[in-house]
Amino acid sequence: MTDNYIYVITALLPLSACMLVFQVNPYHALVIRGILGAVAALVYAMFGAADVALTEALVGTMLAITLYAVAVRSSLTMRLGVIQDWEEVEADGESLAEGKTKPDFGELMDDLRTILSKHYMRLELVTYTDRETLHRALIEKEVHGTCTEDERWLFEQDQRGLAQGATQKASPQDDQDQVGQEYETLPYHTQTRVQRLYEIMQSELSLSATSLSYVNVPEAGGDH
Repeated sequence: MTDNYIYVITALLPLSACMLVFQVNPYHALVIRGILGAVAALVYAMFGAADVALTEALVGTMLAITLYAVAVRSSLTMRLGVIQDWEEVEADGESLAEGKTKPDFGELMDDLRTILSKHYMRLELVTYTDRETLHRALIEKEVHGTCTEDERWLFEQDQRGLAQGATQKASPQDDQDQVGQEYETLPYHTQTRVQRLYEIMQSELSLSATSLSYVNVPEAGGDH
């Protein structure tokens, strides 16, 4: 009867393991992994394996949690490439010079952050100096997606200041094979090379300020 506590503590081992397996929040899973390691070390110590308990505590738990934390922090981040001065607008909440106003950009980023947070992800803005560099970063998998001004929308804004008889020119077409929504005339155009991110944004993102497309980047190695 006096050893009943041993059975109780030992029973915590499979219980915490089951909690870890079924936990969907990766940050909560890290905490449960620490609890699981502590219980395992305690069980080893109770049964006289002090050296195994020490190894479990230092290597099996501390090292594993550190590696998992780094992996979670790096993998649950969406890197979104934008033009350099856009990030300044989003951070300062101010418009650029006349004719370069970015309507609803900060609002769009807030919506995207809210959506990603539901999936325990963060949004990281990566700035580039021009469209060519930005597009190359997407193809070379430096970023998971890009957000740029829709050139057709800019063209329409320019046409409003011209005479009614002015002839519209067609905007340049992107030569990448894209699968997604029909390219609408909206202020921004968002592209992503990750199918899962495209599905999340397509179903949850309010597409009132941006059109969305999926870019099929040829595999040249492991995906980021």
